[in-house]
Amino acid sequence: MQDVPLIEFDSECEAIIEPAALLKRLDLPEHCVMPIYGSLLEKLEADGRLERVSELYTSLVPIEVYKLEFEGKYVTVAHPGVGAPFAAAIMEELIALGCRKFVACGSAGVLKSELQRGAIVIPSSAVRDEGTSYHYLAPSREIEADPEVVQRLEAVVQKHHVNYEIGKTWTTDAFFRETKGKVSKRKLEGCIAVEMECSAFLAVARFRDVVFGQYLAAGDDVSGEEWAPRYVDDRLSIQEKIFWLSVEACLGL
Repeated sequence: MQDVPLIEFDSECEAIIEPAALLKRLDLPEHCVMPIYGSLLEKLEADGRLERVSELYTSLVPIEVYKLEFEGKYVTVAHPGVGAPFAAAIMEELIALGCRKFVACGSAGVLKSELQRGAIVIPSSAVRDEGTSYHYLAPSREIEADPEVVQRLEAVVQKHHVNYEIGKTWTTDAFFRETKGKVSKRKLEGCIAVEMECSAFLAVARFRDVVFGQYLAAGDDVSGEEWAPRYVDDRLSIQEKIFWLSVEACLGL
């Protein structure tokens, strides 16, 4: 196993390309919400809720960086892309721009069928079944979320009487390789959800010494013999609800 590149962790802090050397720090709110919901951002911009303040350039599409006012306070808002490498890179650049307290909100498959569509999962830890986090932290099976951040996120959903569960998530790079064997193994080790970014977000946050938490909307069910997509017509309203919970929670960090 020693010749597997992924576990050749290098503890040197400075890389050849450092985000802070590439990007000029801006006067952004230190609180940042990262919704993995493209349609929702389009709606919020059309409604006049978002003010464009910057743009991050990628080889795929530009990532707009917005400022949003909520109850007299301001948060930065930006889509982090999809998948661990993209999301980690965008988070790195947002840190370089001046953000320090993050809440991401996205969707997840469930490994526990009792989790209803649209219920919120608050990750307490994540299984590191992706490649990005291993370049930020030494190899380990799991990474823990900050318990104080988890408590803050829980307090907000309790305040609004939202159905939720705190638990372990499985972060994977390959959603088309969620086999029955892997699902069974993850369930046995306590995972209740599966997604593509959480363990990488947590690793970047720990490496850069910033604050991070996440809300995940329970989506399709991969826990049974067959995949249950559980499509719903009100997906955008679910996303909007979780986004505003994320804004409130982030401002409380």
